[in-house]
Amino acid sequence: MAPSLASQRNSKRYSTISNQTTSSTMTGDSRMAEIKELSAGLARLEIKELSAGLARLENKRLSQQRFVPTPEKSESLSKLALGAKVERALGRRMSSQDAVMRKPVVLDEKNMIKSAS
Repeated sequence: MAPSLASQRNSKRYSTISNQTTSSTMTGDSRMAEIKELSAGLARLEIKELSAGLARLENKRLSQQRFVPTPEKSESLSKLALGAKVERALGRRMSSQDAVMRKPVVLDEKNMIKSAS
């Protein structure tokens, strides 16, 4: 290998991920560990920003007025909802559509042709 290429290869590079200079002689494992550490830190920072934004959006006065049913009330509401679903299903059900068993009619094509002429 030419000496100019070898010297460039061992020079320090500027990392776009960590904003720090890194040596090109770092092992792959140490680079991956550094990248994982940085990505975990960025994820934590992003979660903090999101939670702060959601906290600003929440209206404290309205959350105090929010209706929270008791377990008995929620159970009765769920029973009422189930009853309404059953009523709607029964309303869509076809009534008086039961099958009627009849003897099958056997068609004789030869007799029909003779009677038609």
